[in-house]
Amino acid sequence: MSWSVWSRADPSAPRQAANDITADSGVALQRGHFAMQRRAFLAVALLPVPVGVAAAPELQLPLAASLRDALAQASRASEPLLVLVSLDGCPYCKAVREQYLIPLRERESLAVVQVDMRSPARLQTFAAEASTHDAQVRAWDVRIAPTVLFFKHPGVEAAPRLVGLGTPDYYGSRLEDRWLQARAAARAV
Repeated sequence: MSWSVWSRADPSAPRQAANDITADSGVALQRGHFAMQRRAFLAVALLPVPVGVAAAPELQLPLAASLRDALAQASRASEPLLVLVSLDGCPYCKAVREQYLIPLRERESLAVVQVDMRSPARLQTFAAEASTHDAQVRAWDVRIAPTVLFFKHPGVEAAPRLVGLGTPDYYGSRLEDRWLQARAAARAV
């Protein structure tokens, strides 16, 4: 049996005969297996999507309206305030929010809020001044989304920022380490 060689780099290139490959070598069987996998994937990928089926709603954190009030609530519980600086449509922000912050918030009853980059939404700062989400993000000099900030009373950072998603395998432990560091600082006040 003879196979043809085809280059992915130039799909228009003519196919050339290659060395004979027999079924005994296992290569032909392997090639047939991958072809079946490819056909199965295409069959599933091309299935019609039922009309009227809505995608699951995206999980959200509360948008900050008053950092002062959110910090007061956290301080009453001797906890830090965690702030996710997010960007609309950012898949990494969604991952941090849904896979790490929301579960941590529910498990530990933490005060966690979201502040959106580029958002004109009104916001009261820690000093009770009127601002916007975007202006506050710029005041914090946050340039990468997602960024998680950890605050203690009176609105000072209690642990190093967690910038970006980094390696998902280690993100949860880094988040927890910084949260515990911020918690210790908040309880020392």
